[in-house]
Amino acid sequence: MDAGLSSLRSDAVGAMRTALVSAESLQLSLRTGLSQEEQALTQNKHSPKEIHKSGNEDLKEMLESNKESLKLEAMKRVVGLIAKGKNASELFPAVVKNVASKNIELKKLVYVYLVRYAEEQQDLALLSISTFQRALKDPNQFIRASALRVLSSIRVSIIVPIMMLAIKESAADLSPYVRKTSAHAIQKLYSLDPDQKEQLIEVIEKLLKDKSTLVAGSVVMAFEEVCPDRIDLIHKNYRKLCNLLVDVEEWGQVVIISMLTRYARTQFISPWKDGAMFDENEKAFYDSDSEEKKDETEAKPYIMDPDHRLLLRNTKPLLQSRNTAVVMSVAQLYWHLAPKHEVSIVTKSLVRLLRSHREVQYIVLQNIATMSIQRKGMFEPYMKSFYVRSTDATHIKTLKLEILTNLANEANISTILREFQTYVKSQDKAFAAATIQAIGRCATNISEVTDTCLNGLVLLLSNRDETVVAESVVVIKKLLQTQPTQHCEIIRHMAKLFDNITVPMARASILWLMGEYCERVPKIAPDVLRKMAKSFTAEEDIVKLQTVNLAAKLYLTNSKQTKLLTQYILNLGKYDQNYDIRDRTRFIRQLIVPNEKSGALNKYARRILLAPKPAPVLQSAFKDRDRFQLGTLSHSLNTKASGYQELSDWPEVAPDQSERNVEVIEPIKEWTPIVGKAGKTKKTKSDEKFYSDDEEEKEEEGSESSGSEDSSSSSSSSSEESGSESEEESSEESEKTSTDSGQSSSGSEKSSSESDSDQKKKKTKKKTKKAPQKKSKPTAADSDSDENGNGPVAQASSSSAESSSGSESDSEDDSDSDSVAPQKKKSDAKSKPKVEVKSKKEVSLLDLDDFSPAPTNAPKSTVVSSSLLSDLEGLSLSNVSSTMQVTTPSFCPMKTYELLHHMSGKGLSAKYHFPRQPCLYEPSMVSVQVILTNGSDHCLEEIHIGDRSPGSLSIHCFNTIERLEQEASVTVSMGIDFSDSTQAANFQLCTKENQFSVSIQPAVGELLMPSSLNEQDFCKEQGKLLGMNETSATIAMATANSSSQAINKHILSVANVGQVSSSQNNFHRFAGRTVSSGALVLVSLELKESSTALLTINTDKSVMASMLLRDLKQALAQA
Repeated sequence: MDAGLSSLRSDAVGAMRTALVSAESLQLSLRTGLSQEEQALTQNKHSPKEIHKSGNEDLKEMLESNKESLKLEAMKRVVGLIAKGKNASELFPAVVKNVASKNIELKKLVYVYLVRYAEEQQDLALLSISTFQRALKDPNQFIRASALRVLSSIRVSIIVPIMMLAIKESAADLSPYVRKTSAHAIQKLYSLDPDQKEQLIEVIEKLLKDKSTLVAGSVVMAFEEVCPDRIDLIHKNYRKLCNLLVDVEEWGQVVIISMLTRYARTQFISPWKDGAMFDENEKAFYDSDSEEKKDETEAKPYIMDPDHRLLLRNTKPLLQSRNTAVVMSVAQLYWHLAPKHEVSIVTKSLVRLLRSHREVQYIVLQNIATMSIQRKGMFEPYMKSFYVRSTDATHIKTLKLEILTNLANEANISTILREFQTYVKSQDKAFAAATIQAIGRCATNISEVTDTCLNGLVLLLSNRDETVVAESVVVIKKLLQTQPTQHCEIIRHMAKLFDNITVPMARASILWLMGEYCERVPKIAPDVLRKMAKSFTAEEDIVKLQTVNLAAKLYLTNSKQTKLLTQYILNLGKYDQNYDIRDRTRFIRQLIVPNEKSGALNKYARRILLAPKPAPVLQSAFKDRDRFQLGTLSHSLNTKASGYQELSDWPEVAPDQSERNVEVIEPIKEWTPIVGKAGKTKKTKSDEKFYSDDEEEKEEEGSESSGSEDSSSSSSSSSEESGSESEEESSEESEKTSTDSGQSSSGSEKSSSESDSDQKKKKTKKKTKKAPQKKSKPTAADSDSDENGNGPVAQASSSSAESSSGSESDSEDDSDSDSVAPQKKKSDAKSKPKVEVKSKKEVSLLDLDDFSPAPTNAPKSTVVSSSLLSDLEGLSLSNVSSTMQVTTPSFCPMKTYELLHHMSGKGLSAKYHFPRQPCLYEPSMVSVQVILTNGSDHCLEEIHIGDRSPGSLSIHCFNTIERLEQEASVTVSMGIDFSDSTQAANFQLCTKENQFSVSIQPAVGELLMPSSLNEQDFCKEQGKLLGMNETSATIAMATANSSSQAINKHILSVANVGQVSSSQNNFHRFAGRTVSSGALVLVSLELKESSTALLTINTDKSVMASMLLRDLKQALAQA
């Protein structure tokens, strides 16, 4: 047994030994196989550069091989490394060896590599100079351009002469791509050796004459870098650059537009004097007796240089560019160069950019913020585009807030304040604080809403958010400084909230207010000081400083109550840890407490501490940014950046424009009308004659048939005259409601040959009779109005008056025909309003007879039959919604206002009144009746309405009064949409011979219509219109006005509102709605003791509420 076990054991041991030996040998072989990898991995782990080296070694081997395919593959991998940002500079020697390769693809890749590393490895790159010079003669244009690019990248002063020679040769290359590269090389050479400037300017001058769009952008960039002050180089190339602009690549367009903006500011006179000249011309027009004065003013009007107009016309299409930088460049060009009435065409394009990325939004909003300070009207129609979205970043929100504040005026402040109320609740604390600052600015700028904003800010003091409360206190403090006498209640309210406010800045602001107006709150201020004495040591430094100031002011004004408190606080401050507080305490003690050391200073303590402080000015942060050119880095940073070139002021006298004339080369003389038409009118005589003959024929046709022609002939002649522009005008008509003023494209895209023909056409007008002159310039839009038989006077809607294609083309024609004499321009100005108004007739129910094919000179009745009137009144009332039930006012005063005095009107006088009846023409219009009287010694003919201002104003005019006899008078009805604003409606009252500027200014009460409400509904609606929507005041009523009858009479005499029955004798309620928007206006009067009453107006139209309160207060106070 033992022997068997021992044999088994020995066998097992032997087997184990065999297994261990074989395993050991296997392990050794495995270890031998893995040790190299482990060693390599260990080395790679500790020295990552060695991996790179081993990889680069492979690339070196491939680059030094004899196979072109391996070299090409290696170069692709090397360029790939460069693209990823890896360092491949150690391969430079291996790459340079292949610079002379015959394989074009390989050579291109080698040049790409050399451009990147030539500056770092200059010595090795110099060895290949001869190769680059040979490559400059290569038949392949890309090789020539790449060789020049590499050569200009070797920044060694030794090879400057070689580089200069290469640039000069390349500038004369047949390939535009090579010439473009030479323009890029100019900038590199100039930065390497500025002494070469004169020679480089010669090359730039040569390249500026290049007609290729590929070269234009690059050479202008070189011009801007090397010699931006050499304006003389641009003169001969100005018109060519303007015409090439549309076809240049996008970044080239940006550079060219920037350069042309600077150029135009030195070569043309300011177009911004246009308005002033027009006013002077208008006065001279009426003053027919003084011929000398007329001659003087006729010589003055601004006539735009044709080259100035060429620039504006050729940049306008670029507003549709997909590149935001191009759109921004055109916008700044129009802002700095265009007449003020044309700048608004960039508005829509800038608003379109707000849909782009937030980086683009930021820059565009910055520029809009600067523009909106000077020209609010540009962006008012697009105000909703600046409403803040929840997804906007804080810096975008803040800029939109800035723009909304800039756009705020009496008409839209109600809407803006409603938006601000929402923004204040934002979770973004910085944005909420900025909103409160904006409310403060609105309150400062628009006095009508100051009280409303203050009340709203006081309500915010009870907000849970400390940031909102703190900002509200700071803003209220600034607002109270403007009119502190009226707001003691607010100061008291803030004192009550003082314990709950923890933000140091807010607490300090309240303490400052208490100290500044301590005499107005004599009981509250000492109590606040007592509380502060208890917590003085725990307060922040800013609060402690204001506490010391408060103690000093109270010591001077109320020393009996506060003497001990002041001494206690001064003792605490004396040993404070902060040295500012210790110093302030010592200074205050010496100033207010009389002793031997204080000397004479103590006498002036009251004048020093309680001196009246100037109210702070709340103004936009963008107010002074207009000193920088829009769209520049300097404008964005609000500080002058390096390389910024300031725009020069307009010259008083324009330099000689003949400098821009280009001599015509003989062989291509027949093409001069096409090449030079934009700027030279003398060289294009044959072309001008071709067009002008055609125009003259049509002109004669129109004048011959004008006496008896009907609307169809007018339509056909206008369609012949408009020619190729009919498609543009028809497309504009379809888009008329959505475009802004001056945004149609028909006028500005006319060629200058059409401008020339316009000049001739206007000369022929002078020879025709006066009657046909009105029809001598029909347009496609005019033919429509002629078909309706509206005669020389018709009406425009609010949108068409400002944004129709007619007004655009008229303004363009005015400025395109630059050589027209001022006298002709004056006659045009007289006839244009009629033509323009004709094109925008609105069909109303009163003008149904206008559809008859009667001739335009037939007299029209101005009297409407009573049956038709009643039918139409029923129709208009049926369109009013049930929530706007209109009631007849119980009192209808007939206040008559003078519209035109008979002396000013040369015998024609006009008066107007508000009949307080619903307007028959449109529910949103206020009805106005005008009484016209002829006090002259002769008949007046063709009395009608001419131009109106503002352009957005919607007026429904009376039909033309063909004849008004001596001493006769006639009453006519008009409808005016004042858009819930008391802004005057300015328009021209015209006769056949004269035009008179008149205006209708509505009282705020006439913008309302009575509304039917019961007492319950009144209280319910009033509950919805609280806070900023409520305006109230305590008034002292005259004794005679205390009866209900007298109160009703006075309130209804001021405002067209309806009386609401009341269950309480001391309450009088009235309800109405605004005519234009239908906003509810609630007036309530609560009688108090001793002939006082609380007058409250609830409406979301804050400005109207303030003005109505003022008028009612005045009416009820009068005996």
